[in-house]
Amino acid sequence: MQPSFRFQPLLFSWVALHPKPKGVIQFVGGAFFGSFPTLFYRYFLSQLFEAGYTIVALPFRFTFRHWSVALSLLDEQQRLQPEIIALAARSGYETDIYQHPENYTWIGHSLGCKYIALLELLSDDQWQANLQVCTPSRQTQVQRQQISDRLGSRSAIRDQRSLLLAPDISDTESAIPIKPLAKLLDRLGLGVLPDRQQTLCLIDRSRLFNLTSLISFDHDTIAGSINGQDEATSDVLWLVKHLERQHLIQAELAGKHLEPIGVRIGQWIVDFNPLDKFIKPLWLRDLEPVTLDILKTLEERSRALSGRVKVKA
Repeated sequence: MQPSFRFQPLLFSWVALHPKPKGVIQFVGGAFFGSFPTLFYRYFLSQLFEAGYTIVALPFRFTFRHWSVALSLLDEQQRLQPEIIALAARSGYETDIYQHPENYTWIGHSLGCKYIALLELLSDDQWQANLQVCTPSRQTQVQRQQISDRLGSRSAIRDQRSLLLAPDISDTESAIPIKPLAKLLDRLGLGVLPDRQQTLCLIDRSRLFNLTSLISFDHDTIAGSINGQDEATSDVLWLVKHLERQHLIQAELAGKHLEPIGVRIGQWIVDFNPLDKFIKPLWLRDLEPVTLDILKTLEERSRALSGRVKVKA
């Protein structure tokens, strides 16, 4: 009997509990859409659930302080773990898988990818030194202390896998399309922090991201694609080139920036957005099969890296 795909509220998140999970997917959506992930990403998440994953959809508040949002997602993960274990036990489901960090995978779309990347950066033992290099001196000390106070002794999302869908390393101009106003906010110190330049600098200096994968879309004008653009405007192209040394797992599919969004109506995937796909037959949609293939490859890499560490020890 096929398990029922049903979200239930748990703390500040939504959880679809699989009776026999092979892993946990923690999903963070894009701006606006990420506030209602169980609605806008329903078909995508339902297919991952049917493949055997427990799904945790993590809404987030809108703010220009992106470090704060990333750390709030980490706080929520920590609080959720015992709650999910208790809920699974009450439901008569398996619980052991929830107790091991390596069974958790983060999937983000658009802006949600930036928050996941920031958590990956905080998993690096050298994050404070990297922050010193990549952040203006007037910001560094305050940011470092605020982050350190909230992070404590945690290793963020070390040993956890991630998949970035159409990653948008957002800055103030992404959030406010009126450029003079965006620049004014940046000059006043009220814009997005960390901005795109700082975030890419941190990623470039990081030794991690070896359990990271990326799916891009060939007609994406927001995150960009691997063809036809330069690194100054395409977050996708920058990440593909700069994470090459970490052997980034990457695929580019047909579609636009909002490809992951949609609900199923009969044999169609629908988002009713005339600027996106609006309506598309399911047989033409390859995002979910490709996602599942990448998740399998990430799991194999995770096991290989774990075995290598044990041999070294």
